[in-house]
Amino acid sequence: MINDDPYAAVTPAPPLRVFSDDLVDGAEMPLTFRDPDIGGTNSSPHLAWADFPAETKSFAITCYDPDAPTGVGFMHWAVANIPATVTALPVGAGAPDGPMPEGSLTLPNDLRMRQYIGANPPPGSGRHRYVFLVHAVDVPVLEIDPDLTPVVLGFNLHFHTLARGSMTVWVDSAG
Repeated sequence: MINDDPYAAVTPAPPLRVFSDDLVDGAEMPLTFRDPDIGGTNSSPHLAWADFPAETKSFAITCYDPDAPTGVGFMHWAVANIPATVTALPVGAGAPDGPMPEGSLTLPNDLRMRQYIGANPPPGSGRHRYVFLVHAVDVPVLEIDPDLTPVVLGFNLHFHTLARGSMTVWVDSAG
């Protein structure tokens, strides 16, 4: 499988393991984790991670569609400052009132919403990858203005990532 990590070329990092009770790496994304307009619930899936460096101080998670017809992809979810003691998020953690760990920061996604938004590729745009990335970070808190975008998170992760792992699922567009 191709490397779906959009950070790999500019910020190489050792791997950590990402897994889920709800997703299978390389498989189709279950409907419940997609956009309500196509029958989903906008619910973020269970995500867990392991095998990260002992010096990890926090984690960040992003969900990215590199196949969005934008020229730069589309960010569905971006969270920073997850405490190092947290190694999993339950289903629905990405909801506006979801059970995110205390101290975590959910940045506005590409629709300017502070939440996970489910997959809904535009009709006729082909098969899309949805890449869930977990970053082990060397500081407890990335000092990011909460109104800035996931691009700013990515920039900060360039300087603070100790390890990174991903899980990729697919969705075919309609039409």
